[in-house]
Amino acid sequence: MRRLATLFDPFIALLIGTVTLAALLPVTGAAADAVGTAASVGVGLLFFLYGARLSTGEALDGLRHWRLHLTVLLCTFALFPLLGLAAGTLVPHVLTEQLWHGLLFLCVVPSTIQSSIAFTSLARGNVPAAICAGTYSSLLGMVLTPLLAALLIGTTTGFTADGLLGIATQLLAPFLAGQLLRRRIGGFVARHRARLSLVDRGAILLVVYAAFSRGVADGVWGQLEPWRLAALLGVEVVLLTVMLTLTTYGSRALGFDRDDRIAIVFAGSKKSLAAGLPMAAVLFGPQTSLAVLPLMLFHQLQLMVCAVLARRASRRAPLAQDPEPGRPRRSAPA
Repeated sequence: MRRLATLFDPFIALLIGTVTLAALLPVTGAAADAVGTAASVGVGLLFFLYGARLSTGEALDGLRHWRLHLTVLLCTFALFPLLGLAAGTLVPHVLTEQLWHGLLFLCVVPSTIQSSIAFTSLARGNVPAAICAGTYSSLLGMVLTPLLAALLIGTTTGFTADGLLGIATQLLAPFLAGQLLRRRIGGFVARHRARLSLVDRGAILLVVYAAFSRGVADGVWGQLEPWRLAALLGVEVVLLTVMLTLTTYGSRALGFDRDDRIAIVFAGSKKSLAAGLPMAAVLFGPQTSLAVLPLMLFHQLQLMVCAVLARRASRRAPLAQDPEPGRPRRSAPA
């Protein structure tokens, strides 16, 4: 069951259901304003909880493995954006300009934390390094994602300083408030992590419902041909393949050992849906629906591919010598 769970994220089913609901019953007028306000409040609470959960001490302790973390950050915020810019050559024959903007946004979103840890553990890699790498990526993404979005696509999407201000007030301020209050509420948040995760997912679903409702009301989806969607998926397959190849052979060329290479591959090749969707809602406004479509597709694609790779790496993990002589060797624990 655990392997099936890594292959298909149940949250994707909820996302698909939310998109379907928005297509059949989109909100308009005053109801749309109410849903948008609820989504904004939910996003602020989501980032407040992020701040309350994050252990600053653990993040600082991981700095001693700086080469690994720098490698992951360069993959996330340098190599990915460069590949996204290269995809601009596919406009307008393969991708529309709006889909390319969504792909560019995907390329500047921070890496994941949860799935990077899960796949690194399954593949018997350096789990503490994956935890720290994902944490640093999320922290820097609070600043780098909106800045890179403004630099790469701001001039053509109407993205202005208001978007940066929105990030500061709706995302960064609640996150910092959670960090400041962590000593008082961190224990409560940790004890009720499972229940509070419903807040996280509920906020993201509200963002998706509001964005796709607006897209339906504005007739955006009638402008997207099915073959364009298939082309986008093909481009993302190539993007993920290139990043997995670069992280695999690049980390080997840089001299990292096997456990570190696994952490680099799974942290450096993936993008965070949980961080990207709320940011897109703040940055893109009316254009959110198409802007998040590439990220939603890439999220499920990376889970399916990385689950297969992690299981293969687990089977190939070196055997650890048992401390008692004469006993057979066994696989090292995850």
